[in-house]
Amino acid sequence: MVATLTADAFDAYKLYVVEVRHPVEVPGSEEPHLVQWLSKRVGYELRIPNLQGVGLKLVGGRLLPGPSGGAAAFFMYESGSGERFTLYSTRANTPDTALRYNSEGPVGSLYWSDHDIAYVVSGEAPQDRLHKVAETAYAQLEPPPTH
Repeated sequence: MVATLTADAFDAYKLYVVEVRHPVEVPGSEEPHLVQWLSKRVGYELRIPNLQGVGLKLVGGRLLPGPSGGAAAFFMYESGSGERFTLYSTRANTPDTALRYNSEGPVGSLYWSDHDIAYVVSGEAPQDRLHKVAETAYAQLEPPPTH
């Protein structure tokens, strides 16, 4: 399942990161609408991490097919120099995991699963840069502790 999720995330990254005019369906300027629409479609409440602390601005997002006929949310971020990263999120029946690195050519990804939701951050960047982006997203997506 993990291999399938990261492959799907890689495919989406490679397909949309090169798009100049239409990389996303809903622009980042419409973030409240994007969250509401995609949350309804994927069947769980989404949060979109703010990655400005690592120099990335939300370009926007889109709906993608997910595993087993489900849906996936896909968010794209961009730096001032044009560097792009994506966050892929879908429901997954996998055990919780810490960050796990994978690469396919020049594109790397970090995968983790938390409470039946899988996340994959992908980008064509050195592993330490990718790790910083993924850790920043992970910190904001981690569910609050229950007391």
